[in-house]
Amino acid sequence: MPFLHGFRRIVYEYQPLVDAVMCVLGIEGENQRRRDDEESVSGALVELLDRESQSPVFMEGISYSLFRVADIGLVSAAQVLLRYGADLNFEDPVLYYNPLHIAVLRNKPDMVQMLISHGAEIEKRDRIRESSPLDLAGEEVDKLPCLRVLLDLGADVNAKDKNGKTALLHALASSDGLTVNNLDNIQLLLERGYVNLLYMYSIHIYIYIYIYSSVENAKEIGHFCTHVAHLLISHGADPSCCLNATDGEVWEHSLTYTSLENFNLLFPLTALLLQHGASFVCSHHSASYWTGQQLIFTRLAEALREALDAAETADVLAKAEVLLDLARICCPVIPPLFPHSKLPVLDQISTPHPLLELYSRLEEQERQPLPLRCLCRRLIRLCLRPWPFEEKVKALPLPDRLKDSLLPENSWTDRAGWERFKPRRSPR
Repeated sequence: MPFLHGFRRIVYEYQPLVDAVMCVLGIEGENQRRRDDEESVSGALVELLDRESQSPVFMEGISYSLFRVADIGLVSAAQVLLRYGADLNFEDPVLYYNPLHIAVLRNKPDMVQMLISHGAEIEKRDRIRESSPLDLAGEEVDKLPCLRVLLDLGADVNAKDKNGKTALLHALASSDGLTVNNLDNIQLLLERGYVNLLYMYSIHIYIYIYIYSSVENAKEIGHFCTHVAHLLISHGADPSCCLNATDGEVWEHSLTYTSLENFNLLFPLTALLLQHGASFVCSHHSASYWTGQQLIFTRLAEALREALDAAETADVLAKAEVLLDLARICCPVIPPLFPHSKLPVLDQISTPHPLLELYSRLEEQERQPLPLRCLCRRLIRLCLRPWPFEEKVKALPLPDRLKDSLLPENSWTDRAGWERFKPRRSPR
């Protein structure tokens, strides 16, 4: 077994030399360092290496010592070892990481910079996990200093591992919105790279965790989802385009689809997408795949089937109306309203009265030209992009009442509970 073979080599062949190096450096136990000045420590290390330079395992010993020194972050000792020929890309026979990997994992940005400046392979991937130093740096929020150093020194932000994952996808996948919140890492990677559909699709993971979480956790996960979505859209991601599965036949739903499908639970995220100009149809399939109106009405019918009380019914209907109004203002294209015959029903013979009323209002809107005030509001908001608009609208030379009409989101932001995500409740 490679692990046991590597372990035996360390113990029986070059561990004595490694121990001697660590002793000279004053390492006692885990990550402890003697308080001598670096010059004297480096001098003692040079004396040891001169004495041991004829050892048959000298190169392996100092190379593994470099790995240990990188782990601790002793830059001056690492420089001495490199002068004596330590292998920058030495692979630990147990962990299969090299010195650069371990320096990133231990969050030693100075060591990372020194190793790369001496020729360490910045894109080197380990043999087992296929992780690059950039992948490792992006996966934990406290590694942001190393992440920045790697990017500044030329690490390829768009490089993919054997599974097609970039460092940004590693950062997204390692976050759960609760124990790990990698917003700073995600933002930095977005600023340095490009965005594709996979990044937008990754938010679905958080959404599904959130929908079935507790009320306490839902607040944090929802907040994280909204921030990540905002970052992705601000960097060019299309939330309304479905994702082609690996077999080329099945299409995963877009983020807009998922949000509209659960708009009463994900209201802040759904509103955010529409405010950013998300399409009310699939960007790939157009209206033949889904429309925003269909998804909203379907979810309304499902909510009414859940035997909501009067207050809950009024709440979900009000949210639906707000989203439909936002779509008229912000979406680039509003698809035709679906036929009356496709209205969802509660049972085999009836459609709930609130759905009929809302559908009738939409029919009336569609029969008439868009009011001038809506056209003006839409045009002004288009000119003020990118979102958010509030500060830009406040600066316009307009009466306050007109400014308020340009910001319909202000009419619902103060409603109790509308700023929060809601987990899916257990069946009664």
